Amino acid sequence: MSDLARLTAQAALAGMEGDEISSVELVEACLAQVEARESTIQAFAYIDHAHALAQARAADDARNSGRGVGPLNGLPVGIKDIIDTADQPTEHGFPAAFAGRQPREDAFLVAQLRAAGAVILGKTVSSPLANPGMIKTRNPLDDTRNPGTSSSGSAAAVAAAMVPVAVGTQTAGSVIRPASFCGVYGYKPTFGLVSRRGTLLQSQTLDTIGLLARSVEDLALFTDAMSAHDPDDPVSYPRGRPQLLAATQSQVPAPPRFAFVKSPFWETAEPKVREAFDKLREVLGDQCHEIELVTLGDLFHGMQDVMSAENAQHYGRLYDQHSDTMSEPARASVERGRRVSAQRYLNAIAQRDVLYETIDREILLTYSAILTLSADSVAPKMDQPFTPNISGVWTFLGMPAVSLPLIEVDGLPVGVQLVGARRDDGRLLRTARWLTRRAATLS
Repeated sequence: MSDLARLTAQAALAGMEGDEISSVELVEACLAQVEARESTIQAFAYIDHAHALAQARAADDARNSGRGVGPLNGLPVGIKDIIDTADQPTEHGFPAAFAGRQPREDAFLVAQLRAAGAVILGKTVSSPLANPGMIKTRNPLDDTRNPGTSSSGSAAAVAAAMVPVAVGTQTAGSVIRPASFCGVYGYKPTFGLVSRRGTLLQSQTLDTIGLLARSVEDLALFTDAMSAHDPDDPVSYPRGRPQLLAATQSQVPAPPRFAFVKSPFWETAEPKVREAFDKLREVLGDQCHEIELVTLGDLFHGMQDVMSAENAQHYGRLYDQHSDTMSEPARASVERGRRVSAQRYLNAIAQRDVLYETIDREILLTYSAILTLSADSVAPKMDQPFTPNISGVWTFLGMPAVSLPLIEVDGLPVGVQLVGARRDDGRLLRTARWLTRRAATLS
């Protein structure tokens, strides 16, 4: 059973298509992992075993009937608890205001996943209102350690083999950092690729739907299924039918070239993390060149202005009514946002757009991807504070990013982050797959 639960989504799908396993068997294996580890890990905010198995039986019946089935038929997926599900509660990690909240309809992305045949296994834990602070989920690799920020439940569920893929969200680094801490693959697509309709918003300029999984190909498979254009999300943009999986699995036309960017937090990263990352750079040799972006530090402060101002807009009423039960970081963000002037806000937006044009012109026309850290440390102990989120600048720039579990420090994973050009997600994931295979030859 545990072997089934540890399959990648693609391997499980191949097994079901070849009649080697059923969706019921796969879901039973995942639920067995939940039963064995959930009391310690606490990855799920809500899970109904009977309902999950009913969905799996329906998927098996559809396949056995000979009817056409979707590309995810029978595959289980976890959904972060700030994303609406019509058949399961969505409490935004904040029962003080949303206890027992039952949406009337699915979020757009959930509807897309259901249409593709996915089994919605359960709702994964989010930190309250997807803000830092009061994380109850524990890291499956070491339950004395933190699994990451707000998408902690999704990352932990994948790492603990409770589900092969889980949906998360990122406003600063809440997909990339949990992926790094838990040793799984994390993907934050281009801003607007996946609709946010039916998802709790805290920052309309930054909030992005992402995924946690066990392979780059699984990230592409599920993104293809859920990333249709949604005219009711103002940042969703028109495009043709997604083909990220095909792009990811295609051969690179030439050996990739990487632009190593230290980011503002390189010098504060743990020395062993920098040492392990430098070894990877040495392996890449002439395929990796260091590029300096001196303005990233200023951009980080601009990102904080925009995020806080928009937090104040979206959470102001909750702050006024429930400030005593909000986490300290959530309260501080609203209070800071109420002090951000319109001029500071607009200046930050303008600075972002100018820097992206520079990066696109001077780096991404020459290099396949930017290479940088996903996190500046291994997963800290549960009672230790986080350092500033080093992925926030890439989120602010709207660029796609992927975290790959390629290096270790003292037996714990540290993610390698690749960042690509806006709306060029296929190239980024193809490059990520190449780097993953290149690193595997060295282990």
